[in-house]
Amino acid sequence: MAKPLALVVTLVLVGLSPVAEAAPPADEWAVCDRIPAAYPTAPAGAVVVEPVDGEVRRQTAAHPAGTTFWLAAGTHTLGDDEYGQIIPKDGNAYLGAPGAVLDGRGVNRYAFTGYATDVVVRDLTVRHFVAPRDEGVVNHDSADGWVIEHNTVEDNKGAGLMAGAHQRVRGNCLRDNGQYGLNAHKDGDLTDLVLEGNEITGNNTDDWEHRSPGCGCTGGVKFWSVNRADVRGNWVHGNHGAGLWMDTNNNDFLVEHNLVEHNEAEALFYETSYNAVVRDNTFRGNTIVTGRAFAARGDDFPVGTVYVSESGGEPRVPARTDELEITANRFEDNWSGVTLWENADRFCNSPANTSTGTCTKLVADRSSCAQPGIADEPLRSDCRWRTQHVHVHDNTFTVDPTTVGCDTGCARMAVLSNWGTYPEWSPYKADAVQRSITFEQDNVWHHNTYVGPWTFTPFDTSGVLDHQAWQAAPYGQDSCSAFTLAPTTC
Repeated sequence: MAKPLALVVTLVLVGLSPVAEAAPPADEWAVCDRIPAAYPTAPAGAVVVEPVDGEVRRQTAAHPAGTTFWLAAGTHTLGDDEYGQIIPKDGNAYLGAPGAVLDGRGVNRYAFTGYATDVVVRDLTVRHFVAPRDEGVVNHDSADGWVIEHNTVEDNKGAGLMAGAHQRVRGNCLRDNGQYGLNAHKDGDLTDLVLEGNEITGNNTDDWEHRSPGCGCTGGVKFWSVNRADVRGNWVHGNHGAGLWMDTNNNDFLVEHNLVEHNEAEALFYETSYNAVVRDNTFRGNTIVTGRAFAARGDDFPVGTVYVSESGGEPRVPARTDELEITANRFEDNWSGVTLWENADRFCNSPANTSTGTCTKLVADRSSCAQPGIADEPLRSDCRWRTQHVHVHDNTFTVDPTTVGCDTGCARMAVLSNWGTYPEWSPYKADAVQRSITFEQDNVWHHNTYVGPWTFTPFDTSGVLDHQAWQAAPYGQDSCSAFTLAPTTC
């Protein structure tokens, strides 16, 4: 049974492990339906666009780069062609009056497309566009330097937004889109992305993981090969899948001061990626749908609310940090805690690598990850995305199984791998990766506070330990941590 918050605070006062500061109430994070009206009248010099079908397209074509357009109140449409779209010029700005709506009417695929740089989209409602899977409605072509602020992007197919380099996404309501709120993906360099102060909720209404099992293509936000991103101050909640999912060669992430709650799958999924700081977030009520599904089918994999899969710190990949640090976060009544996983059979050039065609950031030629070279260093290490240098410290983990609705399988921490079997030429067979991730790759828990019946799974799925065994040899984890009322030894 979880202890009340007052008890957790008492643990701090008597010198036990620090506790992350509680997040403000959820309604203080709300953006949807609360975006203030910034442009009740047209700014000086702006071109006024009336809500006449196709007018915003005509005005965009008729004016030079760098023009500001003010969309008057009403519903703006883009014609009856599925490819009716706005193609901005460099430096254009599109500002919405109170009540300005850009509506695809279930006909148009995209709202804003093309490769113009430094475009501003602000204070609009963008809805009912029908982008295909893996494509997006606003900044469809992932152009660079866009500023997307204070918009409501809702009820679209595909992703509400795409992302380019140096993009700023602030204060938006990204709600009830078919696949993602934001799909941060481009063919080319996607660096320096800021996602700040948004409400991201209810996305993946088309339930793509069930329509295409194993696609890995759903969630509130998906990041692909983004180099340097700041994700701060967002309310990510109620998405039908993961809340925040970083997948395939992301690097240098700062994830801080977010409230991530009631997402059906992982709150945060960091996969085949590098170097991040995850700090001062509140994770609440996540992963319960996925956790219950695993338990119902008798799958004993320790489903993680923060799930680190083949990811960790790597000093040779330049970033603001050379570790993956999970610190000063508050975990409240999630299905589970932090799972560190490394699939022994997944590596560059392996048929078991679901990130098809990609290699680690440490190997230039994917074909070099083969016998005989892969059997020896440096390729033996560099052909793997390694869960290493992960430090989980100064967090608070509280769980009440009656609140979560859990009889078994929940309230776990884990650091583990599978028995390597595939492919036939793999140098990582048997327990090689299990031993490495558990004992040799600098994956450490310490100075955490636990309230509730937490258990721990190291090495493989066969063992579930109490905290005394977790702290004892050979694991030696969670030094100086507090477990309910048990004092620390430090």
